[in-house]
Amino acid sequence: MPHREPNLEAFQPYADESQTLRRHIHQYPELGFEERQTADLVARKLEEWGYQVTRGLGITGLVGTLKRGNSPRTLGIRADMDALPILENTQLPYSSQHEGIMHACGHDGHTAMLLGAAHYLADHACFDGTLHLIFQPAEEGLAGAQKMIDDGLFKRFPCDAVFAMHNMPGFPQGQFVFGEGAFMASSDTVTLTIHGKGGHGAMPKGTVDAVVVGASIVMALQTIVARNLGAQEPGVITVGSFQSGMASNVIADSAVLKLSVRALDPQVREWLEERIKTLVAAQAASYGARIDIDYDHTYPVLVNQPEMTRFAKQVAKNLMGESHPQQVIDIPEPLMGSEDFAFMLNQCPGSYLLLGNGQGENSCMVHNPGYDFNDAIILRGIAYWSALTQEFLKE
Repeated sequence: MPHREPNLEAFQPYADESQTLRRHIHQYPELGFEERQTADLVARKLEEWGYQVTRGLGITGLVGTLKRGNSPRTLGIRADMDALPILENTQLPYSSQHEGIMHACGHDGHTAMLLGAAHYLADHACFDGTLHLIFQPAEEGLAGAQKMIDDGLFKRFPCDAVFAMHNMPGFPQGQFVFGEGAFMASSDTVTLTIHGKGGHGAMPKGTVDAVVVGASIVMALQTIVARNLGAQEPGVITVGSFQSGMASNVIADSAVLKLSVRALDPQVREWLEERIKTLVAAQAASYGARIDIDYDHTYPVLVNQPEMTRFAKQVAKNLMGESHPQQVIDIPEPLMGSEDFAFMLNQCPGSYLLLGNGQGENSCMVHNPGYDFNDAIILRGIAYWSALTQEFLKE
């Protein structure tokens, strides 16, 4: 028998509204901690629908609260609002009006889907408890989640569980993807500044060539993962930037290398840091150079709590029905990308899931100038958040 679409007609008017909001947000993207227009729009809509809105958490972050009944149960759902410093190249009629800034990760869609669910739940509030909708700034490398926590997010708005969703190109349109335990990697940024001794390119005697030192370090770093980690211990060390010298006939006296370091286990993360520091210092010293190491711990490993993940997955199965088994899956392997929702999961039980953005023409990866959020998945996103809320805060 052919598969039938689940009955989501009740959510269609909210999906249409959210698509309009999504495209407006896409046209006017804002960088981390600068999401003032976006936050104004979100706050205005939530207040129209009867939510109590609290602003100023994490500078531009906000929480919309809706309470029904007398249950002490509380639920948090988070959406991110910030854009990226990328020049858009989509030629869409609603493309970015802020040159050099773009919603290249789909946060416009995440915000719009949660707003759609907020409106639906305000109109059809079949739950008993308190719902906190968390609209977070600065997910893209600036740790907006931690800033909201530092400003008292979970003290002022305690949650029994917290959930978040991210679109993912490459997975079929509308497919729900779950995973227990380590789901996304930690992220650390390392800046290595090499201090050598410059000189004339024709007379290298007595110099300490920072380019040579840096090249040696780049090659040596490749051995850390390849020859020290086990096959079942994922880790990534990427040298994304190597800057040194200005002329072909000048031996550079300094060089700067920038690294991205990823791991799926906190112990592996610590070990990678120790090995990187030891190795680069030894490499520099072997050439007579000095090195400064700036090791920035950006985001921790994102760990999905098993019980909450199983709950979230069952909500998706119930929503899609038995005729759509391939629309709810376990992730084949954890992602080596990072997410600052990890900070929230370190404070509160919960889970982070993916929603397929599509394949083919909808598979342009995030953080790409040609990416666009697939509006066709808005309906399922709204339906899912609504179903999860009503199940978690069941009357």
